[in-house]
Amino acid sequence: MPAKDKPHANRPQRSLKSLLLLWIIPILLLVSSLGLWSSNTVLKEQVEAAYDRSLAGVLRAIDINISTDSGGLALEQPYRLLEFFDLTASGNVYYRIATEDGLAEIGHGGLPLPSHAMESGKMYFFNARYLDEEPVRAAVLARPLSPPLHTQQGVSQRVVIQVAESLEQRQSFIQDILLRAAGRDVLVIVLNGVLLVCGVIFALRPLLRLRNELAQRSTDDLSPISQKDVPSEVLPLVEAINHHMERYARQAKSQRQFLDDASHQLRTPLTILRTQLDYALRENDLEETRAAIHAMRDGLERATRVTNQMLALARAHGAAQPEAAMARESFSLNRLVEESTRLMLPAAKAKRLDYGMDLPPRQVPFTGMKLLLQEAIVNLIDNAIRYSPEGGSVMVLLSASADEIRITVADDGPGMSPQDMAKAGVRFRRGAAGKSQAGAGLGLAIVKAIAELHMGELRLASPRNRQGLDAELVFSLIRVSASPGDSER
Repeated sequence: MPAKDKPHANRPQRSLKSLLLLWIIPILLLVSSLGLWSSNTVLKEQVEAAYDRSLAGVLRAIDINISTDSGGLALEQPYRLLEFFDLTASGNVYYRIATEDGLAEIGHGGLPLPSHAMESGKMYFFNARYLDEEPVRAAVLARPLSPPLHTQQGVSQRVVIQVAESLEQRQSFIQDILLRAAGRDVLVIVLNGVLLVCGVIFALRPLLRLRNELAQRSTDDLSPISQKDVPSEVLPLVEAINHHMERYARQAKSQRQFLDDASHQLRTPLTILRTQLDYALRENDLEETRAAIHAMRDGLERATRVTNQMLALARAHGAAQPEAAMARESFSLNRLVEESTRLMLPAAKAKRLDYGMDLPPRQVPFTGMKLLLQEAIVNLIDNAIRYSPEGGSVMVLLSASADEIRITVADDGPGMSPQDMAKAGVRFRRGAAGKSQAGAGLGLAIVKAIAELHMGELRLASPRNRQGLDAELVFSLIRVSASPGDSER
């Protein structure tokens, strides 16, 4: 396969300009050639018609001057008309007036007749040869004589009137006109081609401007491309590029934020660990060394927890991006809440808590990102266990109604003040009750981000009849059903 793909990789890419010209110029030449042929054909027919009208005029003039009053065929010939026509004609002029039987004839004998029968009063035009040598254009008319001339059998005769003109000079004139017209049309075609090339180059200038603008940008410049003077055909491309840069800017901002947060949150624990390690290496007393190692273990646990929470928050924010969205699946919330509650059972036993859950008898179906939602539930339970006193109580409840689903984690810890509840979910912010607890203030921020990702919300409330805090994940069934992620299933 690589050997087959190599020629394609080395093949030069055609420019948009060459593709446009490659398609348009042949079509332009074809259409122009057809137009040139059509115009020359029409021009030739018009010139022929003009010459034929002059022949018809002479034919009518002769016809008017034919007389049979003397008992024979006579022509009061307008010699001046014939001389004038001879002067204006482009070649030799011939005429003939004769009866159909040929017994009476005036003019040039031997002029050819049509090969078909002629209707009376109808004029015919045709090309022929006079005396088998000279090509001529002939006009002929046959009509009854008035008064008639009768043959010996008593049949009335018709007179046949013919006028002919040699074609040599006429054809030279027509060719000269056609050559001039063709030269004019070829010039028009050439000018159209030049204008077309210039038009394509001018029309593609916005693409060159976009290329130059992007090439001159710095690597960290993700500002939108200006849409000023951009053609409507190129506008979707510019909008797509701007949309792509916007998504990339969001990802870059999220990555920078993650790195800043990581460096800020991990710098202190790592510095403390290094100090404790140096102290343990210098200390000769075994008890002091053990105390330093225990302190190092606590610091390492805190750093591990902070790292895991930051990774969970990064996953939640990353899943909110359309280009990096996690796959949604359908599952039972009963089972998910039960699994999450069991995961935190060892921590609850370590504090001898009254720990349990309350699930509805029927299964509650849900569609979302299962692993992230479990992360949110576990964080709520972990917070409740941490802030609950020894021997306290933590309860996990799942309830569902016709229009919403609630996952509640209730504890009997110190609770939160209204001011702390209003600012819950802000990264690295801890309430008054959390000052004495280990942590980085990321737990509720993770829960809030995951809830919003599932078109839900995090609600905190102080219970009326007891001390503690009720933390709830609330999902509106109407909003969840309209979630854009549903279309991906």
